[in-house]
Amino acid sequence: MHHRTDDGRKFRTLNILDEHSQECIAIRMKRQLNSTEVIDALTDLFIPRGVPSYIRLDNGSEFIAEAVRD
Repeated sequence: MHHRTDDGRKFRTLNILDEHSQECIAIRMKRQLNSTEVIDALTDLFIPRGVPSYIRLDNGSEFIAEAVRD
């Protein structure tokens, strides 16, 4: 998701949701998010929660990266 601050500068949020429980398990906010930061956020969650059997991604530019698909 993209947002703007009061002074007009853009920032993005990465919202990671558990669709089964409807729980938001992580939110990352930065001016720019790239595929490495998405992978880092996901792997940080894999350690305490385990690797999920399925991950659904939206079509944001950081998700197009081959590294995330792998």
